[in-house]
Amino acid sequence: MYRFLLTPRWWAINIFAVLAIPVCVLMGSWQLSRFDDRVDRHQEQQEQSGTGARAAARPLEKLLPVTQDTVGRTAEVTGRFDTAHPLLVPDRTVEGKRGFYVLSLLRTGQTNGGQTNGGKALPVVRGWLPGEPDPDRVPAAPKGKVTVRGVLQAPESHSDAGQGASGGLPDGQLGYVSAATLVNVVPYDVEEAWITEQRTERPLRPVPPVAPDNTGLDMKAFQNLGYTAQWFVFAGFAVFMWFRFFRREAEMAKDAALGLIPGDRPDGPEADAGPPGPSSEGAAARNRSPA
Repeated sequence: MYRFLLTPRWWAINIFAVLAIPVCVLMGSWQLSRFDDRVDRHQEQQEQSGTGARAAARPLEKLLPVTQDTVGRTAEVTGRFDTAHPLLVPDRTVEGKRGFYVLSLLRTGQTNGGQTNGGKALPVVRGWLPGEPDPDRVPAAPKGKVTVRGVLQAPESHSDAGQGASGGLPDGQLGYVSAATLVNVVPYDVEEAWITEQRTERPLRPVPPVAPDNTGLDMKAFQNLGYTAQWFVFAGFAVFMWFRFFRREAEMAKDAALGLIPGDRPDGPEADAGPPGPSSEGAAARNRSPA
């Protein structure tokens, strides 16, 4: 009854099922592991955000380059603020209020005769103020050599800029915090990272750390969960269809063995002959007249 499993068509069906089911299970497990990683990173980021201001600071060079493991950790760096290039980042919201970041560049190189040479500058968000960007409301950056502590952040992109920063900005303003936007603003190299101070000078308010893209429980995380369900559904569908084809083929083979399938008649002249009819002698007898 099951000899049909050895036919070329069923060899192809079996090979497809044997390959498709493990691949679907493997892909579903991979998507589930990605979702679990996002959940773990979200919990770590929540803990780091809650203890960012109190966490033990580590030297900046030990946290660079910025990765998902170092984002949100407290960094410590020593240098001098560049007071000649004060910057504001407009259209930023903190605690539901619209305002702007106060950004200063910390020169971390060696100082000779009042000039800082070597090393890259680090963008430091010293705080946030509500309302429209106004340099007159911003307290001056500290002068001289200082040690700054803040939460390490990944470079921003164009999508992080506020709606008001989408057009041209006046001098002294920046759309988003990134070395790519600072390359034409300052005459020195800038780190591909920035920090946000959590202990600020009044009237500045601290800027809460922001989770980097593709981390945390965002829509992409739940997309991973949806893809997990899809792959497992595909695996179950492959099993269901194989069983359905197998059962139909087995029933057809059983019916053929019992002679229940119409059209299964022996080949040859006998098969082509019609049903037995009246003999010629009988027909002649019926045609004779009663006389």
